[in-house]
Amino acid sequence: MKQILNTEEFCLKDSAVCLGKFDGIHRGHRLLIEEIQKYKKQKLQAVVFTFALHPYTLFSRGEAKLIDTTEEKIEKLEKLDVDVLVSYPFTKETASMEPEDFIKEVLIKKLDAKVVVVGKDFHFGYQRKGNVTLLRKHAAEYGYKVVSLEKIQEDNHVISSTRVRHEIKSGNMKKVTRLLGEPYFILGEVIHGKQLGRTIGMPTINQEVEEAKIIPPKGVYVSKVFLPEGEYRGVTNIGNKPTVSGEHKLGVETHIIGYNGDLYGKTVKVSLCEFVRSEQKFSSLEELKAQMHRDMEYAKNIKISLQED
Repeated sequence: MKQILNTEEFCLKDSAVCLGKFDGIHRGHRLLIEEIQKYKKQKLQAVVFTFALHPYTLFSRGEAKLIDTTEEKIEKLEKLDVDVLVSYPFTKETASMEPEDFIKEVLIKKLDAKVVVVGKDFHFGYQRKGNVTLLRKHAAEYGYKVVSLEKIQEDNHVISSTRVRHEIKSGNMKKVTRLLGEPYFILGEVIHGKQLGRTIGMPTINQEVEEAKIIPPKGVYVSKVFLPEGEYRGVTNIGNKPTVSGEHKLGVETHIIGYNGDLYGKTVKVSLCEFVRSEQKFSSLEELKAQMHRDMEYAKNIKISLQED
């Protein structure tokens, strides 16, 4: 997949492009992507267009927590056989662009869009004045086709990135899997920890997680770990290690069941499939070890689904 990240200097030819924020690549996003795939047989490139920076960051003091890092988004889109990802710079100049200018300067001049796929409620341009009606108004003038799709629902509620974030914050990982079409995952480099796990016979990997990424509640999760050697079950702890004195920084730590290799410095994908229990403090390392063994047995024996709906 070609990646055009955080630059305005590009020029594509013959694109079927879907537009949106695409945070999480949930099942609604996948519907848009499936639509642009249909035009590959007409020799059009399947292009996903989004912005390099969440718009919330420009207009508030805080930073929006994202479901996917850039690397995680790339990983998902490559699996979905997208030809080009355009992550366009979102600056104050971009935010102030009139919708008609966005159509002319970006959709036509830069993307050479022949097909534009959006959700029914899609808005764009200055003060979100652009919509599906405006896209259709200029379609004949610029020679593109507009396809607008209805939102899809789960449990009688629209699937959206906002809803996915809410479920992640609540630790409802099974629901998150249904909304995304795959489990929520952390793709991060394995870093050195205190190696406490090795002293109790349960070595773990510690991962760095980008500050902007939303993290589920502290606690223990059944996980699936994807390595070059294959897929492994895991037990993942998100927390501050309350049993270990001096540990305060939030971390993501996984014991990979049945694996003893060296993963330091490598990027590993850990999918969080099910919440097991909240973080707790034990009176001794022996108690912690006993509970970790119970968690491991639970993780080994439960049935988990990693398949898309």
